Amino acid sequence: MDIEYSEHTQRLQQEAMRHILWSLGHYEDVERSGVKIIARGEGCYIFDADGRRYLDTFASLLTSIVGHHRPEVHEAMLAQMRQIEFYPIYHDCLTPVVIELAKRLAALAPGDLEVSFFVSDGSDATESAIKMARQYFWELGEKGRQKVLFRRNSYHGCSFGAMSATGLSWFREPQEPLNPGFVPVMAPNPYRCELGLGPEESARAALRNTEAVIKWEGPHTIAAMILDPIPGSNVGFPVPPDFYLPELKALCDRHGILTIYDEIQVGMGKTGRMFCCEHWGLVPHFLCLAKGFTGGFAPMGVVLTTPEIADVFRRPGHDFRHGHTFAGHPISAAATLAVLDILEKENLIENAARMGEHLGERLHGLYRHPIVGDVRGKGLLRAVELVADRETRQPLGSALGVGGFVRDYCYRNGTIVRNNGDILVLAPPLTITADLIDEIVETIEAGIVAAMRELNLP
Repeated sequence: MDIEYSEHTQRLQQEAMRHILWSLGHYEDVERSGVKIIARGEGCYIFDADGRRYLDTFASLLTSIVGHHRPEVHEAMLAQMRQIEFYPIYHDCLTPVVIELAKRLAALAPGDLEVSFFVSDGSDATESAIKMARQYFWELGEKGRQKVLFRRNSYHGCSFGAMSATGLSWFREPQEPLNPGFVPVMAPNPYRCELGLGPEESARAALRNTEAVIKWEGPHTIAAMILDPIPGSNVGFPVPPDFYLPELKALCDRHGILTIYDEIQVGMGKTGRMFCCEHWGLVPHFLCLAKGFTGGFAPMGVVLTTPEIADVFRRPGHDFRHGHTFAGHPISAAATLAVLDILEKENLIENAARMGEHLGERLHGLYRHPIVGDVRGKGLLRAVELVADRETRQPLGSALGVGGFVRDYCYRNGTIVRNNGDILVLAPPLTITADLIDEIVETIEAGIVAAMRELNLP
């Protein structure tokens, strides 16, 4: 069935099309079903401008980790506004709420990640970490260390430096040539290895490739390697074998290469630990957070680093040459502190671990349908990859648009599901319950059955 929009919503849609060019706008979908006007949120639900309710299975693009409409967060933001709504953390000034947040993060972060560099969003976080790593060596007199390793099929942001470290060709192509000095290496993929290998063999090959690239480029020319411990939604959260990340960290350490962990998608409790790297007991030199960092209540991100690195930039005349006016916004800081309080008081990270297990078990039941090729993920970050042939892993033809069909079916039936081609990706709020997970999986299953029937799939 098609959704019928009110005259009010149709007017908003027309005005949007005329006056707004929005982020990653997918105009093929807009042409087919119109702009979706989201007007309100409550808990795990959002409501469109006509009052229709939708279960939000992707937490507003991995941001709304404590759900929508939390009065305690609103009050914290309002209380900060009553003090001072904005003053930049710039030159020689800071605000008390930002200092409080930095102290809180130092207590939460693993290892010696005790120093915060606040930014406005995820792209700024990864861009800042890259620039900090390069200037760190420049300040130490190792000015030849400028290169940055990144993994193929990764995503690290849309600013020019972050995009240069992004390994998605379709995303890079319109802007090439990008910044020099960014060097791709193989990423392990337990299901879609670029060499057609199994999970362990893929990870071993990726390690050998990375080591070979380091030797070829010369360790003395490489400042850092950036990676997401679990790759993000673009490739459906493929979890590497347990040996891969520790051995990769050891490899970088042996060659003096700084490690940047991009946890913008996978951090803040979604995997059942506050930080994804904690599953492997690892501590990078830089840890990037955004998206769920503020619970979606205001824009903010952070790069966490060590005192040893930070002290290089605290010497007079050696300051880190980067910053934005609204970085470290006090209202965003107040929102983040309130979100951290909610995570602790409501034991939401523990809930994410429990509900993640339940979600994984329910999704595995989808293997009863032959087009379900792989179910994967960790905690509440899960993905279902649809295929033409499970045995050979043959992809479905892109022209069929099966993933889009399932997504649209779910939307018409009151559930927001995101797809990347034929990979369905889930990342619900950490407040999710077992009953809501059951509802999500049942709706997705009904969408898969409908796709098989309507598109004549085996």
